Amino acid sequence: MRLPGKTVIITGAASGLGRAMALRFAVEGANVVVADVTQTPREGGEPTVDRILRSGGSARYERCDVTSWTDVDRVVSDTVDRYGRLDVMVNNAMITSYDPKPLLETSVEQWERTLAVNLTGAFHGCKRAVQAMREQEVEGEARGRIINLASQLGIVAAPGNCAYGVSKAGVAYLTRQVARDYAKDRIVCNAIAPGKIMTGKGGHAELPHVIAFSESRTPWPRLGLPDDIAAAALFLASDEATFIQGEVLAVDGGWLAS
Repeated sequence: MRLPGKTVIITGAASGLGRAMALRFAVEGANVVVADVTQTPREGGEPTVDRILRSGGSARYERCDVTSWTDVDRVVSDTVDRYGRLDVMVNNAMITSYDPKPLLETSVEQWERTLAVNLTGAFHGCKRAVQAMREQEVEGEARGRIINLASQLGIVAAPGNCAYGVSKAGVAYLTRQVARDYAKDRIVCNAIAPGKIMTGKGGHAELPHVIAFSESRTPWPRLGLPDDIAAAALFLASDEATFIQGEVLAVDGGWLAS
């Protein structure tokens, strides 16, 4: 096991990438806190916490709307009270209820809501995690680790998807800022930029023309799977990645190389 006894909070872990990371971290011995607005997986199946517990792992659910500082503060405080420390914070929650729109078709509501969840949510998670981690003893070389979920579409332009692309570009910058400011406190902060990942959640992201576009941009002969992201997150959460700081790790099958 690579995370025995470590405590991890993952926002948006009921479904998709967050769910895959939660399941993988639990297998590696972590105490996993699933922080989400729901326990129902969008792709179907039993709740993440139930699946972890059934497999003999350690997990609990905390209802959390990441746009609310009060919710994020409560989840982190409860976690530290229960387990004694917060080792890893994964800011994964994102909004999927809007179809992609270019600038002129993006409503103020879509813009504000997308940034509230994707970017302000990550800001809340980073800030509260740093507060907690600075009060902890160093273990290995770090007091704690933060992993943010960016996107390859926050590095190159997101075709016709203004609000999403800007929100994820902001996450990438936030990651570098936190890493630069708090490395002296022994806090490690990095991000993952997934390429096209087939989560099984459906919706616009898995329409045939969207998949065809993604396949045309991805040199590797398949699109990504949630486990690809979970493996990258596990590496960044481990002691093996201590000297990696402020990086945005592209897990995209070569999308950004083409």
